[in-house]
Amino acid sequence: MLVNKAVVQEIFKNLKTTYSKAFDAAPVVWPMIAMRVPSMGASNVYAWMDGFPRLKKWVGDKVLKSLSAHAYTLENDDFEATVAVLRKHIEDDQLGIYGPMAEMAGFSSRQFPDEGVLEIVSGGFANACYDGKYFFATDHPVINPATGKPANVSNKGTLALKCDTVTNARTSYGAARTAMKKFKNDVGQPLNITPNILLVGPSLEDTANILTMSDRIGDEPNPYKGTAKVVVDARLVTDTEWYLLDTTKPVKPFVYQDRKAPEFVSQVNLDSDDLFMRGAYKFGAEARAAFGYGFWQLAYGSTGAS
Repeated sequence: MLVNKAVVQEIFKNLKTTYSKAFDAAPVVWPMIAMRVPSMGASNVYAWMDGFPRLKKWVGDKVLKSLSAHAYTLENDDFEATVAVLRKHIEDDQLGIYGPMAEMAGFSSRQFPDEGVLEIVSGGFANACYDGKYFFATDHPVINPATGKPANVSNKGTLALKCDTVTNARTSYGAARTAMKKFKNDVGQPLNITPNILLVGPSLEDTANILTMSDRIGDEPNPYKGTAKVVVDARLVTDTEWYLLDTTKPVKPFVYQDRKAPEFVSQVNLDSDDLFMRGAYKFGAEARAAFGYGFWQLAYGSTGAS
């Protein structure tokens, strides 16, 4: 094939079309558990508040609540995936090998936020959130309204997810639900946490489905049927970890900070150094983003190690 500017442009136009079709068709998980936050600069500063006061009867002067802001900053990172298209493959009509690459680039670009969000989910036992504690921790400080002093509250467990008996289900899954429902804001008001998603890896899929869908556990009625939607993802790091999440609120447990969504890019300049030195054009995807944590009260994580 004769290689000229028009031919190269048409080839990369077709590759972009292939990329776009695969991008649009790829399934995603992150919208179910994370919120997208647009970013307009190198980073976003999240001044997470301890809780906006609820409406109450207005008697006399309004009661002003000082909002205690925590500085929590997410720095955007650059991401890329690049494929070299050799000029000799164009000359020899061997472009078929690049179609699947363009498809895979589109597929993986669409799932790029999934990768970032699931990484921080598993990393929540060792990464800090807005209050300076690990996202899943036993010592989140919350003011006790009776004493005016902070008390430690836990959203972390270590028990394995079990469904063999109602007692074991209550000790693991049930205890997590109860703990989340008891979370309160800094003035002692319940947060009305509603756990609705049980996130697990493939090894716990059957257990999670039995807990949330079966009529019975062993010989007893299942008290947890219909209490959560099961989300299974193999990108969780271990086979034992499991998570209970509340995604019913405007704020979600995890943050996908979107500075530049994944986009198709190419280098087709006939005068480029790479073409002269290496005989290669290029295409791929680029993105800028960061991933982090929302309110810890919206999630409960267990390592499942015991």
